[in-house]
Amino acid sequence: MIEILAGLLVLAGAGFTLIAAIGIVRLPDLLTRMHASTKAGTLGSILVLAALGVVFAEGPVIAKTVATILFLLLTAPIAAHMIGRAYVRTEKATHEGTAKPDAPRRG
Repeated sequence: MIEILAGLLVLAGAGFTLIAAIGIVRLPDLLTRMHASTKAGTLGSILVLAALGVVFAEGPVIAKTVATILFLLLTAPIAAHMIGRAYVRTEKATHEGTAKPDAPRRG
């Protein structure tokens, strides 16, 4: 039963990672690509790590898995936010369907 659960988790993780990869290729501008890669890529990685924790089910492995998942959850959104913020501040043109926030206030 554990192997079936782990297999389902790996398949779901691979599916979300595939969705993230397709989003990077198909979406029109950096902001939407980054959104797809951050959300789906992080979820895919978490599901694969959860499968790892289920299969090995030992204290050190589970501790490292949980630590890695927390690291992903803390760093991926912050990194995406900072990249998006730098992109908006450089005032690059976005795709016409993407909402662009007001120009940042300076000074």
